[in-house]
Amino acid sequence: MKSNFLKSAAKINLFLKVGKRIRGKKHHNIQSLIFLTNLNDEIFIKRIKKSKDIIKFTGKFKNSIKRANNTVSKSMYLLRKRKFIDKRNKYEITIKKNIPVFSGLGGGSSNAATIIKYFFKKRKISEQNISFFSKHLGSDLRVFLKTKKIFQENLSKIKEFKASYNFYLLIIFPFRKSSTKEIYSKFKEYEIIEKKNQYKKNSKLELVQKLKLEINSLENTVIHKFPILERILEELELTKNCEFSRITGSGSACFGLFLNKKDATSALKSMKKRFPAFWCVLSKTI
Repeated sequence: MKSNFLKSAAKINLFLKVGKRIRGKKHHNIQSLIFLTNLNDEIFIKRIKKSKDIIKFTGKFKNSIKRANNTVSKSMYLLRKRKFIDKRNKYEITIKKNIPVFSGLGGGSSNAATIIKYFFKKRKISEQNISFFSKHLGSDLRVFLKTKKIFQENLSKIKEFKASYNFYLLIIFPFRKSSTKEIYSKFKEYEIIEKKNQYKKNSKLELVQKLKLEINSLENTVIHKFPILERILEELELTKNCEFSRITGSGSACFGLFLNKKDATSALKSMKKRFPAFWCVLSKTI
């Protein structure tokens, strides 16, 4: 039986503000501008005549995935629970992991969202279902179920960021596994999350200037755990025409933002020489 091929995109938090924990909930309030990228995991799905699903991981980062309890197996369980998949139908799902795990690039959430959207078969996913899946699979899932460019006003309110332009990103992953749960447990420097969306009508250059003034609230906490990140960020910042450098999400992946491919490619060559033991890749927002 023919396999269906899906792309599961990595995300970049161009900035991330973290507020206090929301009363009555386990999550902190957050605000972020998030773009998806052309760095993808590759997912192959086909229906099989077996008594249970077969889920396989391949690729460079496969060994960091739990085999028995991962976002893919959880997604399949929840889809059947909500009767979006007939319990009699079983599938072989192969995920080629090109996105580093525990990096802040959202690979696991992206895999789950990609599979959920596939079984919805182009039907619109209601807000009720988005909340259901997010509750069981993590708040990041909401981002991947929406669109390619997102302004996350707060934990539960996400708006499409309407812009046709894109950026080039030099991403460096130092093979340090950063646990989101652990980083949040150590984080204490809360931001005040303002409701006003100041990113509605910005030109490309105006947006970059505003982003330079932003932060990732978790950055100091992550650097304290992995001091090498400070050096990576400094080296990125010093490369020619890098607009700014930052970690994405709860790390440990770092990125430098560039306006054109030529500068980003030149920076990639330079950073590979400086950090030959780390994973470096050039990506573009989509």
